[in-house]
Amino acid sequence: MAVTDTAPATTAPTRTPTPDPTPGALSTRAKLILFVLCAAQFAIALDFSILNVALPALGSDLGLSQANLQWGVTAFTLPSGGFLLLFGRIADLHGRRRFFLIGLTAFTAASLLATVAWDPASFLVARVLQGLGAAMIVPAGMALLTTTFREGRERDRALGVSGMLMSLGFTMGMLLGGVLTQTFGWRSTMALNVLMGAAVLAGAPGLLTESRPGPGAEGGPAPERQRIDVPGAVTITGGLLALIYALSTAAQAGFGRADVSVSLLAGVLLLTAFAVIESRTGQPLVSLRVLRRRTVAWGNIGGLVTFAMMSSTIFLSTLYLQQVLKLSPGTSGLVFGVTGLAAALGGAVAPRVAGRLGAARTLVAGLLLQAVCTAAMVLIGATGGSWLVVLFCSLGCFGHLWAIVAYGITATSGLADTEQGLATGLVTSTQQVGMTIGIPLLSALAAARIEGLEASGHSFALATLGGVRLGLGVDAAVVLAAALLVALGLRTWRRPTDRRG
Repeated sequence: MAVTDTAPATTAPTRTPTPDPTPGALSTRAKLILFVLCAAQFAIALDFSILNVALPALGSDLGLSQANLQWGVTAFTLPSGGFLLLFGRIADLHGRRRFFLIGLTAFTAASLLATVAWDPASFLVARVLQGLGAAMIVPAGMALLTTTFREGRERDRALGVSGMLMSLGFTMGMLLGGVLTQTFGWRSTMALNVLMGAAVLAGAPGLLTESRPGPGAEGGPAPERQRIDVPGAVTITGGLLALIYALSTAAQAGFGRADVSVSLLAGVLLLTAFAVIESRTGQPLVSLRVLRRRTVAWGNIGGLVTFAMMSSTIFLSTLYLQQVLKLSPGTSGLVFGVTGLAAALGGAVAPRVAGRLGAARTLVAGLLLQAVCTAAMVLIGATGGSWLVVLFCSLGCFGHLWAIVAYGITATSGLADTEQGLATGLVTSTQQVGMTIGIPLLSALAAARIEGLEASGHSFALATLGGVRLGLGVDAAVVLAAALLVALGLRTWRRPTDRRG
């Protein structure tokens, strides 16, 4: 995903489908390509959340202890977040289409193994393999998307659909996880991934073309031989793995446990070492020159916060619905079906809003709406608060999709095709890391509050309500702070030089 400062000026062959006469309209082939790429992204996002409701039933069936249930999720998030940058770079060098198809095959096969798992070990191995497949699919798929669709209205629409389905996948995972587990059992949640993966594999090979620049592309000179930055790959992968492990484990065990503290320290040290290495190597895994662009840096900061905090909002809302209001998993899932529809609507209109206001202003507006709606959810009470969750979580998801689409446009615009691997790798890393770190941080905060309230004599339901309120309040404050910082960083008060802001 990286591009070196000395990379040749040639770009990959144009893969843009022939446009329709209407400006910004997509041809039938382009729509099919977009469908295939987004379907794969949707399956990955779905897999992040679909097991949350199913874990108790899964643990009972396979004999996975309560203390180890979190590994059903962590075994997937560790490799899917930790290997993103490395696999994205390999895809840049050896072919994005090829790596996308390899990852999709691995993900589908691993989902089949998870469906038929016979004990905890076989299931966790399958989840690790699913995560590795996801780490191949996501950056390669996003790079294929941004190099297939021209920068401008065409790419805005494609990114809008992709961002909408990523968020919708996470939200729908909560709904489908509850309904499928209650109706067919937990194995059906993994079988769904098999069906989706097989469907995408049936269409992808005939639609996708290779996007890696090759010798003689467009009659131009062959690009110079490039190598993987091994020290950078080791430090960034190790750092992300340590950080994700620490945050995921802290959600269950707290930050005081020795392995959590050691992993946090190791993650910080390795990521610091990575930054030093990248500043000195000739062919960096991540070009600091690209990272210094305001749009790339601030766009990804906005994206990280919107993903981390909205996934946390959904988690805390689930906690409230099931442990305070005592709703069933299926009924709780239906609540998020409504928010999913709001997310779909937000994603549909976001490209048009970005076209009018500029991507930077749309990003800030989306973050502000998300912050205000999350703050309003603090008003939930011990009874009858489900309508508040439906209303404000839905409006928050609407703003969330504005932020997702706008940050994707902001962080990838104005870059050559040779830099799209890095830019989209950062975008997808932001998405995955955001969905990974938000829930552990705020759930640990809420858990500490719940424990304190129970110790002071509150009932479990009222203590949980207090913990959820605290988590939502911090969530809203973080998003609001991010909105203000992004507005300052991208100078949104200035008149944009072009429609993107």
